[in-house]
Amino acid sequence: MTHWIVAPVVLPALLAPFIVLAARYHIGIQRAFSVAGVLALIAIAAGLAWQVSAGTILLYQLGDWAAPFGIVLVGDRLSTLMVLLTSVLALFVLLYAIGSGWDDRGRHFHALFQFQLMGIMGAFLTGDLFNLFVFFEVLLIASYGLMIHAGGNARLRAGVQYVLFNLIGSTLFLFALGSIYAETGTLNMADLAQRAKLIGAEETAGIRVAAVLLLLVFAIKAATVPLHFWLPSSYAEAPAPVAALFAIMTKVGAYAIIRVYSMIFPPELEVTSGLHDVWLLPAALVSLAIGMAGVLAARKLDRLVAFSIIGSMGMVMVAIALFNPPGIAAALYYIVHSTLAGATLFLISDLVRTGRANLELLPQAPVAGTALTAGLFFTGAIAMAGLPPLSGFLGKLLVLEAAYGTDLVVWIWAVVLGSSLISILGFARAGSVLFWKAHSVEPQADGPALPRPAVLSYVAVGGLISLLAAHTVFAGQVHGYTTNIAAQLFAPEPYIATVLDTPGKLSKPKEEY
Repeated sequence: MTHWIVAPVVLPALLAPFIVLAARYHIGIQRAFSVAGVLALIAIAAGLAWQVSAGTILLYQLGDWAAPFGIVLVGDRLSTLMVLLTSVLALFVLLYAIGSGWDDRGRHFHALFQFQLMGIMGAFLTGDLFNLFVFFEVLLIASYGLMIHAGGNARLRAGVQYVLFNLIGSTLFLFALGSIYAETGTLNMADLAQRAKLIGAEETAGIRVAAVLLLLVFAIKAATVPLHFWLPSSYAEAPAPVAALFAIMTKVGAYAIIRVYSMIFPPELEVTSGLHDVWLLPAALVSLAIGMAGVLAARKLDRLVAFSIIGSMGMVMVAIALFNPPGIAAALYYIVHSTLAGATLFLISDLVRTGRANLELLPQAPVAGTALTAGLFFTGAIAMAGLPPLSGFLGKLLVLEAAYGTDLVVWIWAVVLGSSLISILGFARAGSVLFWKAHSVEPQADGPALPRPAVLSYVAVGGLISLLAAHTVFAGQVHGYTTNIAAQLFAPEPYIATVLDTPGKLSKPKEEY
């Protein structure tokens, strides 16, 4: 048992109260400790990812209580990849928040930021469904505070909507957990993977209802149609660094679907057959189409970026819904890409906001920093639309290749290619209005002088774009690693044996406990 695996959860959990109690009135100290904490998280996450790269499963038993009775944290290739992605994203988001001054526009930004990281890290590392619910609530509670950071009526309304939708998801999650525990007597994922196979054909009603409820919960988190309505307003009204960090939160829903429906309810399991291709794939295709249609129809830049997140999640869910190793490998490659691209665009929208009176997609006079901001927007738009040479293009090719040979290959190719064309038109329209047509508008001589974005803000955005470039250059190595992750997911026996410490054995039926 290794203790390092609990560090990504414990470190931000300790930093947050320290910042509140010891540095609440000293923004400089808050910034220093917050950045240092995120840098430490990156180092820890990289170390964990290196340890599991050969296929090792890391286990931490809280209180030294063995599963399935105790709480366990589990590190494999999938969970450590997501932890590393979150840590790296958090660093650039934090740098942007500091450079732009967003962290000083309200109270407790850095403490809430750390609590948010704690919840996200715990959700990726937990090996228990109930503790997945607990970490969901931790990250959601922190996100409520971050949503309304710096105040404002529009932000408060969006925050209330965000709270209501996620409370519905939390309620459904509890119902699902109750049903699963009633049917199996456990909530440990490894234990459930064994017990679900023992359920007879005549006793499938309860566990099937639970599986459907869980899919609905995770679909809400992943903003999948028809459960996506909360995202556009919530993300568009949130402070830009918060919205950029939220780019990883929809991936928590995608991660949960991959984990639960590859281990506990795999496609070959008879009691839950049909959930993957009959329900999830059509919803994913509609999400992709609606998201990119929203990009074309958006009248404000922040809502355009929010709809692009829905579209990118639709692409991810299309690959996941195939539920074969190539599909999961393509989904994981695209998850990394869409997280970085979505966060980049949210930060760029704030750069535009700094130099304009508003984010309306209407011609306005050019302002200081327009040329550099326009170049960054052009690169981010190429990435999100999936044009060559950046990683979005390669990710879509991987998804199309994974879909080749399936029954719905024509529909998948048609929706993916059609939505790509629509997104190109939407981003091209926005870019031309924001930057090209601005030169035809005379600046107001008596208008207030708008500030130029801070250098650190440009550094943060440039760092994310550099990561997108690296994701493209090393696409072969990254896809090879995601292929290994998919292989490990579809052969969960080592994971189960490590968690339960019962290699080659099935866990005891519920009546024996």
